[in-house]
Amino acid sequence: MPEGDTVLQTARRLHTALAGRPLTRSDLRVPRFATSDLTGRTVLDVTPRGKHLLTRVEGGLTLHSHLRMDGAWRVYGADERWRGGPGHQIRAILGNAQRTAVGYRLPVLELIRTADEHSVVGHLGPDILGPDWDPATALRNLLTDPALTVGEALLDQRNLAGVGNVFRCEICFLTRTTSWLPIGDLPAPERLVTAAKKLLEANRERSRRHLFVYGRSGLPCRRCGTPISKTSDNERPVYWCPRCQLGPVP
Repeated sequence: MPEGDTVLQTARRLHTALAGRPLTRSDLRVPRFATSDLTGRTVLDVTPRGKHLLTRVEGGLTLHSHLRMDGAWRVYGADERWRGGPGHQIRAILGNAQRTAVGYRLPVLELIRTADEHSVVGHLGPDILGPDWDPATALRNLLTDPALTVGEALLDQRNLAGVGNVFRCEICFLTRTTSWLPIGDLPAPERLVTAAKKLLEANRERSRRHLFVYGRSGLPCRRCGTPISKTSDNERPVYWCPRCQLGPVP
């Protein structure tokens, strides 16, 4: 489930493979941009913004992609077999003489002018792993609507960018609150911002996350030993410790 840490790692791999080299292959397999050809253009950089990826190429163009639930970019060597999924799931191919980047199951893929990037990422709050990170602004954004639940406020990318369902559960655990507590009732809400930064920073270099509650239904809480509970919230699984975390539950 790609979130800010995973998107950052993906951007790094793509940047290492593509940046500074002209494209020798370009194939965008979405109807609107199927005839677009980036061959011959040099990739300038690949930049993450929250959960968005911005692949900038010379000529003032940006390939904007979003992984959402199960999208992925894979990088392969010149003679390496592609293993990211069946061919019908491929949405984009960008290649040079050394590496080929293949985008699988990308729900969002569009070619825009670099000058218009604000149209796709301008609504986002401060990026937890980005150079624009501002904890004070993130906290103000989270508290804009005190009636919103903690979980809803954390998932709204307009408040702070990079938190998905996995880290929603983990942040609530670290701050000892349930996801369903109105954020206006949370004592010391700045703890949410601190925990979000701490978690994503800790996982930005890891290939495998260390998780406290997510995916651990029925297993003992790492803090108190109580079995972890699980429910569904708008089709998203939510995990929490019924002893460590205080507040309303479904």
